[in-house]
Amino acid sequence: MYKKNGPIKPTKTAGYRIRSIFGGSIGNLVEWYDWYAYSAFALYFSGSFFPEGNQTAQLLNTAGIFALGFLMRPIGGWLFGNLADKIGRKKSLTLSVLLMSLGSLLIAVTPTFKYIGILAPIILLIARMLQGLSVGGEYGVSATYLSEMATKERRGFYSSFQYVTLIGGQLIALGIQLILQKLLLTETELHEWGWRIPFVIGALLSVVAFYLRRNIQETEAFEKLKEGTAQKGSVKELLKYPKALLTVVGLTLGGTLAFYTYTTYMQKFLVNTVQLSKEDSTFLSFLTLLIFALLQPLFGLLSDRIGRRPLLLGFGILGVVFTIPLLVTLSHTTSLTAIFFLLMAALLIVSGYTSINAIVKAELFPASIRALGVGLPYALTVAIFGGSAEYIALWFKDIGHEDYFYYYITGCISISLLVYLFMRETKDTSTLNKDLE
Repeated sequence: MYKKNGPIKPTKTAGYRIRSIFGGSIGNLVEWYDWYAYSAFALYFSGSFFPEGNQTAQLLNTAGIFALGFLMRPIGGWLFGNLADKIGRKKSLTLSVLLMSLGSLLIAVTPTFKYIGILAPIILLIARMLQGLSVGGEYGVSATYLSEMATKERRGFYSSFQYVTLIGGQLIALGIQLILQKLLLTETELHEWGWRIPFVIGALLSVVAFYLRRNIQETEAFEKLKEGTAQKGSVKELLKYPKALLTVVGLTLGGTLAFYTYTTYMQKFLVNTVQLSKEDSTFLSFLTLLIFALLQPLFGLLSDRIGRRPLLLGFGILGVVFTIPLLVTLSHTTSLTAIFFLLMAALLIVSGYTSINAIVKAELFPASIRALGVGLPYALTVAIFGGSAEYIALWFKDIGHEDYFYYYITGCISISLLVYLFMRETKDTSTLNKDLE
């Protein structure tokens, strides 16, 4: 907490800030585990929800529902961002994790296409849309919460934990997949019923996260708003910041596409294009994502020293230059060691975006519409470009022009690079500084 003339003695702030950031981050991890479990296990359950056909066609159907789930994210970004700005960050985060639990439970208990026909993919779609609504609200509110809880000198570091837990959710999903693949179940058992296990786990973990979030502290920035008369959580108010809105869209465009390509889609790419076994694909995805998660706080700390913009420029320039060579080389590589280093090179580049994108967005908006300002334009951009990444990649492969996807990614990163070139350094102009006055 801060007085006008300087900081209050840190007897309370240090402890409650760490506990609150931990509680918010753990809830974020559980939400993203539930979200990623769908992608991680799609290789096993796609045949259960759709009629028999070639593997690419079944994956296309599953990826289509994955993309439709993303269409709910803007609604979630608006709904939970609005709630966060009006009734509090804590209450909004708590509600979103309950919705995710319901979506996971539906997927876990839905009968297959063999038993209920077309109802199976319809229920899968409904469950995925509920999850999309939840995770759409999660990003903006958790980014706002972590940014407001952080100290001025360590905002990049603390906010980077959003992607640590986001990636951590995917790691847990992949870790469970590895345990099931290597130790507990045969491939036939995984295809028949074993794929339900991670969704049962997700539903249970979401309930745990609900109790954790009930005990976190509200941010001081929101508490101050409660005393004021500012219009909170209003789209009308948000539209008064068109430059900030366009900046969020532009800086997200290339980053989200690259992120979803090298994380959620990569496992399928390694199986469907590189022709690795599902087990080798899962292991490589797990190992590279673990290192990727550990890189986020280091990049966040670096941004606290040199600023956010240099890291974004690094991602933009390297992404434009190396995306096509990396993916072309990867598609023709059979050595597991070479694949590992190629993936790590790609993820190292993407870290320039993932580690700091949350804090950059939070620094653009005032507290009264921060959660909505961060969440809504981000969710719209991710729904269009991140959510469709798998589908577009598989569609290009299906028509025999997989390399077109590599050019598509490069083009999107080029647009973001233009934004990075002309945007201001948000570390120096952060609206979060005004929250401390």
